Amino acid sequence: MAEQPMQTETDVNATWVLEPYQVLLRPLVTEKGVHAATELNQYSFEVNPRATKADVKRAVEELFNVRVLQVHTQSRRGKPRRYRFRSGSTKAWKKAVVTLDKEHRINFF
Repeated sequence: MAEQPMQTETDVNATWVLEPYQVLLRPLVTEKGVHAATELNQYSFEVNPRATKADVKRAVEELFNVRVLQVHTQSRRGKPRRYRFRSGSTKAWKKAVVTLDKEHRINFF
């Protein structure tokens, strides 16, 4: 299913509603992220750049059946990279760090 426009009474222009599987692109499994998951019960995800904190919270709760306490987001800039004589950059992306209730866990492995 593609993005669907949603009309509200106050907004004349249509806004896009993202489905939960469109919000979360992939989990970020790094050494720092695994430490945060075990000690602080926080999980990191790469998310759709147009997703809001409310979208991320709704998606994590629906897809993993957990209770989310907080969502922190970061918009990451692309880094300049070179390959032989060509220069370019990596893509810009959005990261979300989700804090879960202490009773809930997500198992990636």
